[in-house]
Amino acid sequence: MDFIYQEPYPILKDDTEYRKITSDFVKVEQFGDREILTVDPKALELLAQEALNDVSFMLRTSHLQKLKNILEDPEASDNDRFVAYNLLQNASVAVAGQLPSCQDTGTAIVMAKKGENVFTGADDAKHLSKGIFNTYQDKNLRYSQIVPISMFEEKNSGSNLPAQIDIYSKKGSSYEFLFLAKGGGSANKTFLYQKTKSLLNEKSMEEFVRERIKDLGTSACPPYHLVLVIGGTSAEANLSVVKKASAGYFDYLPTSGNMAGQAFRDLEWEQRVFKICQESSIGAQFGGKYFAHDVRVIRLPRHAASCPVGLGVSCSADRNIKGKITKEGVFVEQLEVNPKQFLPEIPPHLEPAVEIDLNRPMAEILAELTKHPIKTRLILNGTLIVARDIAHAKIKELLDAGKPMPEYFKNHPIYYAGPAKTPDGMPSGSFGPTTAGRMDVYVEEFQKAGGSMIMLAKGNRTKEVMEACHKYGGFYLGSIGGPAAILAQDNILKVEVVDFEELGMEAVRKITVKNFPAFIITDDKGNDFFANL
Repeated sequence: MDFIYQEPYPILKDDTEYRKITSDFVKVEQFGDREILTVDPKALELLAQEALNDVSFMLRTSHLQKLKNILEDPEASDNDRFVAYNLLQNASVAVAGQLPSCQDTGTAIVMAKKGENVFTGADDAKHLSKGIFNTYQDKNLRYSQIVPISMFEEKNSGSNLPAQIDIYSKKGSSYEFLFLAKGGGSANKTFLYQKTKSLLNEKSMEEFVRERIKDLGTSACPPYHLVLVIGGTSAEANLSVVKKASAGYFDYLPTSGNMAGQAFRDLEWEQRVFKICQESSIGAQFGGKYFAHDVRVIRLPRHAASCPVGLGVSCSADRNIKGKITKEGVFVEQLEVNPKQFLPEIPPHLEPAVEIDLNRPMAEILAELTKHPIKTRLILNGTLIVARDIAHAKIKELLDAGKPMPEYFKNHPIYYAGPAKTPDGMPSGSFGPTTAGRMDVYVEEFQKAGGSMIMLAKGNRTKEVMEACHKYGGFYLGSIGGPAAILAQDNILKVEVVDFEELGMEAVRKITVKNFPAFIITDDKGNDFFANL
């Protein structure tokens, strides 16, 4: 047999529109018979700074168009349209550059391909990290990176570093980049399944997809850009493709395979998986057709004894942006600067919501909620307590030590969230909900102690939460995942820290809200919206 080498991921074209940041910091020098692109490391810092800034406040035009398509689709549910409209409103607020589109401003991830004729003479990751550092310091973004001091002691790094930086080599004289700001909600919805040859037939594959779609749920803020990758020379190779494909990086792969093992998109299975997503009735968070904007199915070569399968998403905060450095200068992908053009003149029609006064005693709020069925749309006014992962762990430590639960956990609904930094002159930074499921382990114990009787967050929850709410008379309310900027601008009037101030964005806060939208997801009778799908 003759030797064959195949570029594993042959991207056939790149129609990305770029804007030039600068012509500085690059020059072409002659070394013998070879032209070398010499790049001042300041170019790396500047590119990373600009890319992470833009992607925190702006989205791709194609992504916004897909949201508009939902509003124009007569088959979309009212809930689909409600979510899409809110997300477009959110994009219109975030683009001003003060309130990031999502409060979880993410782990900064850089994937780069450095041409063999590119010379920096530096530790490139260090300079890219400095650019990322600059943006997170200067802008109203959140520091989410927790660093281990010992096996069990952790602290917030206070800078959102470290970033994940992977640099590969390639032929040529250009330096190409993909930057991502990956929030915990969507990152946590990346799944690896170690399967076998038995999966590779139509019946088994369809059954697998229908079942595994449920694993995704809504906690990562649909509508999703969903990716299914079949095969891979290793588990990590499979999941690397999942992440890049969710960012649109592999949109222009070939659409058929060959004997050299090139990766390809399977367009037929993309449509089949997309149809399964629509038929799931999960919709854009609260029921309907638009669980996914689109689907990418990518097929890879595999070892005969292995068949890794990866499933992942890019969420409503679709924060992916390309960059490049060439002899012409430093460039970053042009994102949409006018998202308002995608908003309809008239908002979608919705039936009036039920208004809930959160400043009434807890027993009275529960008595009002029990009158309404699951899926009821609510408008919340009054006081919420904000607490998430570490605060819940701290309160459990109090209970384990025989100490009483704080009264604020009993007297007010608990909003699972952690804000971004607050812009000058505003009451709040971006402040959307976090994933409810991470707090599931606390619910039964806390409700037994009289706390967490009303919880507000995003995504579906476990059977244990349903059972606890039924047993103790509690409720779980769903908030739209994604529109953190507009919530901060229009719905949050006041924020104050009330406990664990040392935890930074994880501190317990008391907030005052006005016309805050929510849905009844789990009630006190054992009913659950997601369980009925």
